[in-house]
Amino acid sequence: MIIFIYGEDTFRSRTKLNELKSKYVADIDKSAQSIIEIDGKKAGIGEVAEALAAPSLFVRKRLVIVENILENKALVAPVLEILERIGAKDESVDGNILIIFEEISGEKSVKNKLFDFLLKQKYVQKFKPLSNTETAAWIKSETEKRGGQISLRSANALAGLVGNDLWQISHDIDKLINYRQAQSRRLLGDASVEISEADIALMVKGKFDENIFALTDAISQKNKAEAIKLLEQELDNGLAEAYLIHMITRQFRILLEVKEALGLGHNARKVASELKLHPFVVQKSAGQARNFSLDFLKSVFSYLIRLDKRLKTGQGDLRSDLALLIAKI
Repeated sequence: MIIFIYGEDTFRSRTKLNELKSKYVADIDKSAQSIIEIDGKKAGIGEVAEALAAPSLFVRKRLVIVENILENKALVAPVLEILERIGAKDESVDGNILIIFEEISGEKSVKNKLFDFLLKQKYVQKFKPLSNTETAAWIKSETEKRGGQISLRSANALAGLVGNDLWQISHDIDKLINYRQAQSRRLLGDASVEISEADIALMVKGKFDENIFALTDAISQKNKAEAIKLLEQELDNGLAEAYLIHMITRQFRILLEVKEALGLGHNARKVASELKLHPFVVQKSAGQARNFSLDFLKSVFSYLIRLDKRLKTGQGDLRSDLALLIAKI
């Protein structure tokens, strides 16, 4: 049997791989001594051929897992030859179970003959990154599996902070459940685990940095003192200047794009789809964008682009230049 698992969503693909390994142990080899795992990037054809050889009377049916073999150009042709010879007729690999596991989307392997062969097998599963809606639904389902509760609104808030990085989200779900259990025991005497948006705001530091939202919020509200204070805090905390200017420029680009899209009469859902942003980010940015004119956003964005170029050539002073921008709002 040949099983092909691939895709960029490595959290779900790894989960599937582990499920198959657990099933093999439960059903065939409780000692797990007949599992062979091969790093396809480093392996030679001898190692792969030996693992795929027919089991003897004294060897159980093996579970052979080969990872990321498509990146090893020297192995593609000989492995394809082996699989075509022993795996195509009866969907077996000399009595063994072979799992090919790839951390790729597939687009980069369109001319790879081994990839084409694997796609034609009976057991193929692709794990592509989840959409915004799918990520929120996954968060809700996964939280419930782990004994917690979360509303779809709160799940969307978490997805808005982290994106569709399920490795990070998985870690955050555990952290949030543990935090909520501890807080509930302390305050209510039970272990209620209903995760709220407030819990997420407190415990999760997302890819869409809330500090940048806070800074642009202060600017949009023309609160110069708060904006200067937040700017100073970020720099004093050691945040790299290149990252800070990148994030501020990114946020003003989003504000400009959201402002233009809303001005054309698009609703928030269409804006999120067209700009490929999470609805949570669009919602927060739309609120900020209302406090700016389109011309002002264009001028600020142009200023930030020029400032970024100056900094990269050693001609700018980020602290002074951003303070000057804030003073002009």
